[in-house]
Amino acid sequence: MQRVILAEAEAIRAINVTDQFEDAVNLLKECHGKVVATGIGKAGFMARKFAATLSSTGTPAVFIHPAEAGHGDLGMLNPEDCIVAFSTSGKSNEVINMLQIAKQLSVTQVIGVTSHTDSLLRDLSTVILDMGPDIEEPCPLNLTPTATTAVMHAISDAIALTLLELKGFTREDYGMRHHSGYLGSITRGQSEQNT
Repeated sequence: MQRVILAEAEAIRAINVTDQFEDAVNLLKECHGKVVATGIGKAGFMARKFAATLSSTGTPAVFIHPAEAGHGDLGMLNPEDCIVAFSTSGKSNEVINMLQIAKQLSVTQVIGVTSHTDSLLRDLSTVILDMGPDIEEPCPLNLTPTATTAVMHAISDAIALTLLELKGFTREDYGMRHHSGYLGSITRGQSEQNT
């Protein structure tokens, strides 16, 4: 168990934060539409979580499942939108097909989050966020994507929280988006104290 946790932590620690990360944040900060996150399989879960985190921290975002994209869900896209595509290999057919169709719909701002250095995702992206080319999965079969999804998770959280800070998003703003549960109760309490 400890070996798995340490391997995932090491994969996150190895992320090389380059100027491309700043470019990605600026692209999303200046996005005049919404952020559209996409990915398939485990990467899709990371994309869905990214959209949820962005939406709750002041950046409107949705998740589009790439397999559903070709069955009408691309109707959610506008040319002003920005896509963030998660794919370790950068070669997932569903993601590639979605990006190719999105380009035909004049959605041209794409951030690709990927590991492999040779992939179509790189060719279709405006900005590439490298996860690192040598991520070792702690899975005994070296197949189950846990270290790679941990890296995706960390990268997406870093982007979302950097955007929150740059936009001057406040505790009160947070409370307006969290009406229920524990976070809602503590942010409401803070807002009530300020009135």
